[in-house]
Amino acid sequence: MKKFKVLLLFAAMMFALTGCQGISNAVAEEPSEETVPVLEGHDLMIYCGAGMTNPFEEITQLYKDKTGCEMNVTYANAGQIQSQINTAQEGDLFIAASADELVPVQDVVTRSENLVLHIPVLAVQKGNPLNITGLSDLVRDDIRMVLGDGESVPVGKIANKALADAQIAGQVNVVATLTTAPALATALESDEADATIIWKENAKSLSIVESPEMDKYIKTVVAASLEYSQDDEAVENFLEFLDSDDAKNIWTKNGYEIAE
Repeated sequence: MKKFKVLLLFAAMMFALTGCQGISNAVAEEPSEETVPVLEGHDLMIYCGAGMTNPFEEITQLYKDKTGCEMNVTYANAGQIQSQINTAQEGDLFIAASADELVPVQDVVTRSENLVLHIPVLAVQKGNPLNITGLSDLVRDDIRMVLGDGESVPVGKIANKALADAQIAGQVNVVATLTTAPALATALESDEADATIIWKENAKSLSIVESPEMDKYIKTVVAASLEYSQDDEAVENFLEFLDSDDAKNIWTKNGYEIAE
């Protein structure tokens, strides 16, 4: 009888050990959480509008940290980027201020994705010392304006259209025409001008005049892939990353609104 009990105890211990090993193996065999593919040795050449420098630098640095992919980004105005794409015939992606900016390079665009809204605003010096209430006030003699270049800067084209639609083009005191949106903000900060039409995200140090008449000029930032790309895997993966919460949070933190 005693021998029988010993055998039962031994069998129970073996069963327990076998069961534990099975559980251990089952846990070990569970698939790990999905991670961003490692892209060490890959690199992307990207063109990006200068007005989006701050958020896009943060986005590309985060992507590089996560994947190891080298990110070579050229920041410039749309005219300069379009010229470089057509002349150099190289590059993977163009982050454009609006779909309109893809027209001069449309023959080499293979795909485009909407990213965020680009919202133009009437901006004035901090505190609005001249009490500017809308576009119609811009004809006053005491108001100095700076505008983006209407040929190469997307927000400059919008400004010209807004002034023309308000029937005040040619009546405002334009003291300078500049080639990037950040430069417009700097001109107001340094008291070189009193008002400008600029992207909302570039007006953080300024005051924005609530002007519903500007709503019709809202654009959508797009990411366009180019036929010159030699790395479809990295392009596709980065486009997916741009649609991630990580990227969207960076855009919104910098004052953008996510496009539907």
